[in-house]
Amino acid sequence: MTEDVSPARGSDAGRNPDGDSASERGGRDPAPEAPGGEPASPAEQPDGPQSDVARPESAGVAVPDAERGSSEIAANDGLPNSPEALRDARPVAERFGLFGPRGTGDTSGYGGLVRRVTLPGSTPRPWGGGYDEVADRLAAVLTRSGEDFGASVEAVVAERGELTLHVHREHLLAVVRALRDDEALRFELCSSVSGVHFPGDVGRELHTAYHLLSITHNRRIRVEVSVPDADPHVPSVVSVYPTADWHERETYDFFGLVFDGHPALTRIEMPDDWPGHPQRKDYPLGGIPVEYKGATIPPPSERRGYS
Repeated sequence: MTEDVSPARGSDAGRNPDGDSASERGGRDPAPEAPGGEPASPAEQPDGPQSDVARPESAGVAVPDAERGSSEIAANDGLPNSPEALRDARPVAERFGLFGPRGTGDTSGYGGLVRRVTLPGSTPRPWGGGYDEVADRLAAVLTRSGEDFGASVEAVVAERGELTLHVHREHLLAVVRALRDDEALRFELCSSVSGVHFPGDVGRELHTAYHLLSITHNRRIRVEVSVPDADPHVPSVVSVYPTADWHERETYDFFGLVFDGHPALTRIEMPDDWPGHPQRKDYPLGGIPVEYKGATIPPPSERRGYS
């Protein structure tokens, strides 16, 4: 019985100086030689990436985090890849099962599934994709207008080819105005305003994200503001981006974020007297009891388990 050992993935192991891999030459590289000319023993061979068959977990053995590289932990746990971003990553929640039900039976077959929800930390430079130039230009424009980039932007996250500027709410209008008006930036369009609720992100439970598009330079960035649940006020950007009018109304309707300075901040989809904000994580699943031929059907949150 022969054993097929594939080359290590994600590395240049198995390539000779001419750039040919071992598989391309029809065989495997010889073992490295010891100083005396003899092949080195396994203990003397240099450390390097292992093939899949050499990894303990491929044999069903769990490997503790202490023995895994940071990039491997990131790949398995959904965390950012860079060590700096991994160090600053902030866990905000844990999700259980396939749909995350609590207090009722899970009928999905994934009741034991546990997944961490982690927000990436600030990403070190270079970011690529022209984002370094955007940040440098924004810093210069803010400085000319009497603002400080470090005081305005608390974090810059470059993740999955996207750039997010986490901005303090007090400086939001100055930042978006600079992004819109400067000729080298020209983010003319706010295509979306959306809300997110992270109950586990203490002191920053409510997030609002502005998706900006530069038609002139054909690039996109995201501006995000985080506020506490106890003080859900964010300045309205309607004076800078009129298209944000109904977007902010919808975010207020579903998440309870109050956009100060909005020309008419009222509910847009739910009735005016509707209690609560339906897309918050703490909003009850609810369900309206329905009577049918004398029988009462319980709300969905009470009929997930089977007995």
